[in-house]
Amino acid sequence: MDAKEFIQKTVTDNPVVLFMKGTAQFPQCGFSGRAIQILKSCGVRNLVTVNVLEDDEVRQAVKDFANWPTIPQLYVNGEFVGGSDIVSEMYQSGELQKMLPQQAAA
Repeated sequence: MDAKEFIQKTVTDNPVVLFMKGTAQFPQCGFSGRAIQILKSCGVRNLVTVNVLEDDEVRQAVKDFANWPTIPQLYVNGEFVGGSDIVSEMYQSGELQKMLPQQAAA
């Protein structure tokens, strides 16, 4: 399985996926940390994270996959939502909470 196939399978098989630098327990950049905090404050428990620092191919492929140049990248129900700034704006407006699937908060 190549990197793009891995990304496709990951975002298809999981309701909420965050491609980030580091892990949920130990984010390795402020933007990734902020995205994790926002998702936690939304009650997301069933979150899959992918540490792009562990695989250069995945790190580049995720940027190409969404045509988005920065990390972190949030996917909900297989759809690309955006990076840290968009996630923050959507959280502040309440839009993010409405789009998160109920099963993710279980």
